[in-house]
Formats: sequence, structure tokens, C-alpha cells
Amino acid sequence: MLNLIKLVVGVNSVEELSERQKQATNCRNHSAYGALPVVHTRSFPRRSEEILEGGSLYRVIAGLIQCRQRVLDIQTDTRSDGTQGTLFLLSPEIIRVEPRALRPFQGWRYLDSKDAPPDLTGSMLTNLPPHLQKELTLLGL
Repeated sequence: MLNLIKLVVGVNSVEELSERQKQATNCRNHSAYGALPVVHTRSFPRRSEEILEGGSLYRVIAGLIQCRQRVLDIQTDTRSDGTQGTLFLLSPEIIRVEPRALRPFQGWRYLDSKDAPPDLTGSMLTNLPPHLQKELTLLGL
């Protein structure tokens, strides 16, 4: 299974991402799933079939990989300026993952399952403010 990873710009926490995705401008109707959160990007992934076999979009927030959402569909889209773009239609469920520091990058990247951080299960880190999560992660704790 293949995943994607992408930075979230202008968001400082998973809670803020969740609230942003509930806005109508950040959703699209899908015939099979109803209203879904979307992510706009420029490039269409060549390995889209592998991603749609259960892959997720991992999100980097405040310098840490903090969560993921399952990719349900990938569609081409025409942007407001007339250029072609891509939409990742995501599951509304946001799954927190073990925080992992990551340097900024542009666009999205492929992320093999073996390199993806594991899902969090009842960890105390989910209740810490993002700046403390980042400090503890950078310290290796």
C-alpha cells in the first residue's frame, strides 16, 4: 500500500485542521460517499491506483507528521484560473499518528507504508499542546 504526505499550511493543530475541513469551501460531494474533505494540489500522482488501494494522506502540521486521512478518490479538477489541478478526496475521519519531525517541502511526496508513523492508541501525546509535542519529539521522548 502506498501513501502520500503533504504539509498543512496555516494550521497549527489537528483540531484546527478538523474545523477547517468542515467548511463548505473545503468539501466536495462524491456520488458514493457524500460530502468529503478535499485537498487541492497541482500534480496528479502517477501511482494513484496504489494509493486508492487503502492509502492515506499523512499531514505535516507545525513541523510534525501528526495525523492521516484515508484517500477515497483522486480526481482531476479545473482551477479558477483555467489550469488543471488534482483533488484528493479524503475520509472525514482524522487518525492521529505518532508525531515525527519533518522538514518543510513543497507539494506532496509518496510515503511507503514501512516508513509511515504508526497510529496513536491512547497516548498522552494527543492531549499535549502542539509546541510541547514538537519539543518532546525532537528530544526523542
